[in-house]
Amino acid sequence: MTKTVQLDASTAVPVPGFGAMGMSAFYGEHDDDTSKQTLRKAIEIGCTVIDSAFVYGMGHNERLIGDVLREGDNRKKVFLISKFGIEINDKGELETDGSPENVIRSIDRCIENLGGLYPDAYLQHRVDKKTPIEETVRALDAVRKEGKTKYIGLSECSADTLRRAAKVAKIDFVEVEYSPWELTMEKNGIIDACKELGVKILAYSPLGRGFLTGRYKSPEDFATADGSDFRANLPRFAKENWERNYRIVQEFERVAAKKGCTPAQLALSWLIHQGDNIIPIPGTKSSKYLVENFAATSVDLSPDELAEVRKVIEDNQPVGTRYAESQMASLEG
Repeated sequence: MTKTVQLDASTAVPVPGFGAMGMSAFYGEHDDDTSKQTLRKAIEIGCTVIDSAFVYGMGHNERLIGDVLREGDNRKKVFLISKFGIEINDKGELETDGSPENVIRSIDRCIENLGGLYPDAYLQHRVDKKTPIEETVRALDAVRKEGKTKYIGLSECSADTLRRAAKVAKIDFVEVEYSPWELTMEKNGIIDACKELGVKILAYSPLGRGFLTGRYKSPEDFATADGSDFRANLPRFAKENWERNYRIVQEFERVAAKKGCTPAQLALSWLIHQGDNIIPIPGTKSSKYLVENFAATSVDLSPDELAEVRKVIEDNQPVGTRYAESQMASLEG
């Protein structure tokens, strides 16, 4: 049975959605033909919340999705989210830019990458500490009023930043890492602020960057010849932390076997049960795992089962930060 999250009086979207990042960047090799087949499969089965960003291949991900959305009536079936604000500077380094001028440049670039299509929602990818959030949000709201997007939001912001932003304009979405392996947002006030303000939560990496699926057995599984899978450099996947962190995988496998579902489905179902404003956006390059993930809504968890999963989570907190030190500095909260 498909579960939905109501965005407003006229729009509801199915959960879970789909995070398309790995089709273009950060998770090793990718193949456009295979990615397009997976995107078409997502649309076919009704997994139609698709999340992208400019930095996912520096426009490649938006162009890839745009190619599929322009096929037949696919655009009408998809709720498309994209993000801006992580740019490459003159030194070839990533930096944040939330200036009003960049908001305008970025939405036009996004539309161009999509082949003339408009995103349904447009989010600031990382908060720019050089630009007051009020200025960024005013520009985003102007873009919305211009008709270039319908919804706006922020990613990896603090509760204070969200409240400041919400005084300027209606904020529809906050995107944040949220999974059984990452519960910071339950402790830093962002979830409470979202509920208070009527903001929907896009939960990225809801499977712990694939870790909770059980498909990765050692740190070497993230090694690539060209170093293109950035998970190999994340502290949580470091050799010295692997054995301790792997215990939660084993526990999810145990509980899932008892429930008759996959560990991924257990994790997604648990997350969906955490609130009626939560939209997990697991990513995959594979149609097989896409179908498996979308079927998580058929896994109903009783109060006792939810409590059992919560205990597993609390007893197996991750060792190591979720990003490298340099990347952690770009996060709020």
